[in-house]
Amino acid sequence: MDRLNHDYENIIKCRDDFPSLKRSLRDLPLAYFDGPAGTQVPQQVIDTISSYYKTCNANAHAHFITSIETDRMIDEARVNMSHFLGAECGETISFGANMTTLNFSLSKAIGRYLQPGDEILITQLDHEANRGPWLALRSRGLVVREVAVTPDGALDYRDFENKINDNTRLVAMGYASNAFGTVNDVALARKLSYQVGAWLLLDAVHYAPHFPTDLRQLGADFFLCSAYKFYGPHVGILYCKAGLLDRIYPDRLRTQIQQAPFCIETGTPNFASIAGTRAAVDYIASFGTGRDTRSRILNSMEVIAAYEHELAQYLYQNILLLVSNVECASDKLLDLLKVGTIVFLYG
Repeated sequence: MDRLNHDYENIIKCRDDFPSLKRSLRDLPLAYFDGPAGTQVPQQVIDTISSYYKTCNANAHAHFITSIETDRMIDEARVNMSHFLGAECGETISFGANMTTLNFSLSKAIGRYLQPGDEILITQLDHEANRGPWLALRSRGLVVREVAVTPDGALDYRDFENKINDNTRLVAMGYASNAFGTVNDVALARKLSYQVGAWLLLDAVHYAPHFPTDLRQLGADFFLCSAYKFYGPHVGILYCKAGLLDRIYPDRLRTQIQQAPFCIETGTPNFASIAGTRAAVDYIASFGTGRDTRSRILNSMEVIAAYEHELAQYLYQNILLLVSNVECASDKLLDLLKVGTIVFLYG
């Protein structure tokens, strides 16, 4: 542990940025083990949210100075997220209450776009937020198939290849499992999807906070993540490849801007949280080096990924020694582990 503290000194120092890490219980510091359920929030993000309420709290798309500032902030947040994800531009980024809400809106729109008998392929490894919205489309006459999971917590790719076919219109899968930490073979999924002409949707809520993402290289059509997993507030983020959101026509009010990225952002967004999302990306970039925001984000995410991997290894190797009545994941599962998530049972 001393070596980790030395090798990643800058990351260790950032603990002082998080007010929640100063809390104690019975004179002991709290340890937040439930990383898959979200991260803590640094003071820089908290200050940005507070500053929005103090200085320019207003609705968007009006001629008031505070509305103009809000519009500018949202545009900047879209651009920041496009840098974070390696997307083409800010116009491909939409915001929502959370990933689940955005995915339900997306599934309803895609469900209307598809025809009875068309097929959607999901996986049994996914979070319910990327299963329930698609399983619900069975009531509309769509066929929803499920890729099985192997005993060691990975997708069964032979089953994947057997179930994708010429009738498949959408593959909706997770990038990384929040239950096991395993990273799915997205390159294979993209190849198989292309071969049958299907869209590829990735739930990256548990991947995006841990590794650099390059959407232009991935080739995903839809990509979802959540700011609360990378030091921000509860905000859902949806990337849609240019032109796709306008084709599927999501539910929206007549008074809403009818084009992407606005057309899936129903009602008044949580502007302060969107400001916090922009600040969370800035916070991540502050740990990296490079000539521009994207370069700094990539460098920072590479360092964070390396640190998390070593920290997960340390936890896995020591928790059985430190705590009694704990059953940890198998060695084989650890070999598959790519995200710094460890499964253990206590009791």
